[in-house]
Amino acid sequence: MRLELQAITKRFPGVVANDAVDLVVESGEVHGLLGENGAGKSTLMNILYGLYGADEGQILVDGQRLELDDPGDAIDAGIGMVHQHFMLVPVFTVAENIVLGVEHTRRLGKLDRARASTEVAALAERSGLPVDPDALVEDLPVGIQQRVEILKALYRDARLLILDEPTAVLTPQEADDLFDAIRAFTAEGRSVIFISHKLREHRAIADRISVLRRGRIVGTADPRTTSEQELANLMVGRPVELSVSKPAATAGDAVLAVAGLGVENALGGRVVEDVDLTIHAGEIVAVAGVEGNGQSPLVRAITGLQDIAEGTVHIAGRAVKGATRKQVLRDGTGHVPEDRGSEGLVADFSVAENLVLNLWDAEPFARRGTLQFAAINAHARELVDAYDIRTPSIATTAGSLSGGNQQKLVVAREFDRPIDLLVASQPTRGVDVGSIEYIHTQLVAKRDEGTAVLLVSSELDEVLALADRVAVMFHGRLVGPFDTPISKEAVGRMMAGADPAEVLGTPPGGDT
Repeated sequence: MRLELQAITKRFPGVVANDAVDLVVESGEVHGLLGENGAGKSTLMNILYGLYGADEGQILVDGQRLELDDPGDAIDAGIGMVHQHFMLVPVFTVAENIVLGVEHTRRLGKLDRARASTEVAALAERSGLPVDPDALVEDLPVGIQQRVEILKALYRDARLLILDEPTAVLTPQEADDLFDAIRAFTAEGRSVIFISHKLREHRAIADRISVLRRGRIVGTADPRTTSEQELANLMVGRPVELSVSKPAATAGDAVLAVAGLGVENALGGRVVEDVDLTIHAGEIVAVAGVEGNGQSPLVRAITGLQDIAEGTVHIAGRAVKGATRKQVLRDGTGHVPEDRGSEGLVADFSVAENLVLNLWDAEPFARRGTLQFAAINAHARELVDAYDIRTPSIATTAGSLSGGNQQKLVVAREFDRPIDLLVASQPTRGVDVGSIEYIHTQLVAKRDEGTAVLLVSSELDEVLALADRVAVMFHGRLVGPFDTPISKEAVGRMMAGADPAEVLGTPPGGDT
């Protein structure tokens, strides 16, 4: 499929999201699309997938104008989209998910499960994306769920596939498998639009890379001759520091002390088992792992959001068990949650209101039970400027910001106060390279101020760049921490369940 976007323009109140965008994707090509948060990538792809209508411009497929009223029209035209957040039904099987909406039925409208299973197995083998068609999706690791999402699009005969941050939750090995599948897909003359903030991945898989900045295409690059530094500078419009510069850590007293921690899910099953972890003032300890291996309940237990079934958690000598969430935060814990939408902000509140969610009833933001809006607004203007939160105004609702700018809002709020412990879970998820640079700098600055930092990230580059010690979670258990430097391959193998003794040949680097 050859795709042409010609002079695509989309306006929203107060902003031009796409400004006369021209983009050509050739048959058999992987076309990378780079851009800062709010640059217009999502809007452009939503237009291509029929979710938005363009105000101006046209879409051509193989030279013919394409009219899109909804995603059904896009699917009929051979356009498939795999969203960053999976659109799967956990209690359905792989086959049931893949055929959902286009399923074959028997008499009385019953799903022909045998046919669905057979067709999905054949498609998986043909596409180089092996899956068990009869497995329940909820039982699958995220790398296999990613395959299911792609197979959904292929089952509907997609000839152009939009992949939005497809490696966000994958191990390096799973990402390599995905790239093999992409290459097999394009070898058949099909096309891919690949969206990612990871510059090295663009250079590894893309045939060409187009860069969006503030709604306009500002350049198209050849990944074989363009460095990551050049791509970053083009995307942000200024020189960007890609490496993390930090002095050696000077560890102080223990701040976080976790001993024998056990956490259960709603059904009483153990999701965290016998975890011991100590983090000192002035150090960053990173927990790596594929999502779904217990990192989330570990963080929730440490920050007072989830009950502790067994063991203890102490922060600066204070027990978390029995304390309220508000007490944990007010006693000196900052928390950047992994799910900014449900736990990090209130979508209907303004940017200014969200920036004081953790201190809204304390001076200077409240006095004698009355909110002090002058102080709240002044605080908001300062943080919006310092953290480059792209918003029309501080009165704009947080839910109307792009995902990356929502993340920057949460980071700004949690970093901007004195704390003993900072728990940062996926702090740069969905954030552009310029913002990653700033957030990484601030994490190191917090460490150097004497804050103990617990970093939970599925981004191995981030883990290895920032951590003074690295631990890995697999199936609810923690191995390590291991002293850095440690190889990316070794951490990746432990994320997939390899025995640390076999990978490293040495015991952990001390958790005292």
